[in-house]
Amino acid sequence: MKKWLIQLRSAILVFLTHRIALPVLKYARKPIVFNWSELDLYQLPEGTLGHDLYQFLEKRNLSLMKHYARHDIKHVLLGFDTTDVGEACLQCFMMGNGRISFPVLATVGYSFITMPEHWSKMKQAFREGKNSRSFHHWDWNELMPVSTAALRDKIFKNSV
Repeated sequence: MKKWLIQLRSAILVFLTHRIALPVLKYARKPIVFNWSELDLYQLPEGTLGHDLYQFLEKRNLSLMKHYARHDIKHVLLGFDTTDVGEACLQCFMMGNGRISFPVLATVGYSFITMPEHWSKMKQAFREGKNSRSFHHWDWNELMPVSTAALRDKIFKNSV
């Protein structure tokens, strides 16, 4: 695929998610309070979800957005990067895991149309989500001091 087309596709995805979806969702959804600051996360022991979230953000030069922390936590837990393909696979996983929402459907639909070269990765992510334990009900505030590996085990090894 042409480099300029990939860059355009990426720019559109970033625009749709960060300039349209995030601001709308920030006001449309009931806000879920995230009680942790970046300093709090940094001070947690290595290997905890909170510390791993801090490292994830730091490595990518991203700031903690409290209204978006759940999304970033899912990147940490599921191992999908913040690339276009990583975002597409994350949302495909979530769809397979039973999370049907406008952001999930919009991202999966957009990705399916614009990223045919990554269909196999998206299909694999969907299957992984379908075969994994649901974690939508977890209280993210309580899980920051918990081992990331233990939480991944709950999602992937104790699959339903």
